[in-house]
Amino acid sequence: MKALVIYDSVYGNTEKIARAIGAGLEPAGEVQVLPVAEVHAGQLPDLDLLVFGSPTQAFGMIARPKEFLKNLPANAIKGVKVAAFDTRMSVQDVDSKIYTFMAGLFGYAAEKIEKGLKSIGGVPVIAPAGFLVTGREGPLKQGELERATAWAGEILRRL
Repeated sequence: MKALVIYDSVYGNTEKIARAIGAGLEPAGEVQVLPVAEVHAGQLPDLDLLVFGSPTQAFGMIARPKEFLKNLPANAIKGVKVAAFDTRMSVQDVDSKIYTFMAGLFGYAAEKIEKGLKSIGGVPVIAPAGFLVTGREGPLKQGELERATAWAGEILRRL
């Protein structure tokens, strides 16, 4: 299997999750973990699996991942298995009715990433995942790296 984990990270939390996912995928074959700024469209068609992640800000992706997906041609990853993830704050930790309402209304980055991947031919293999940070800048909540590795294992089981 040839897999690529693409991410963008502001405070380092999403990168840590991406690397944990990459480590969880390694038993199945060749895995690269790269920031979105280092990826070009030519790397994508030969993949068996593409995993894509971004921090959630303003209930969506940050700019670089959004632009990357927007600029890929139609069918850029036709038939490639895909999975999407994000890092986010828990609505319970924020403890705001407005935040809870907005999160319910607009969602998080992972769902938007999956939609973008599907629009260019990707085939989702697992539901989008959100990994929790303790505040806007993190750090990750305890156990999230292990949960990311386990999520990668579930992806492998579904391939």
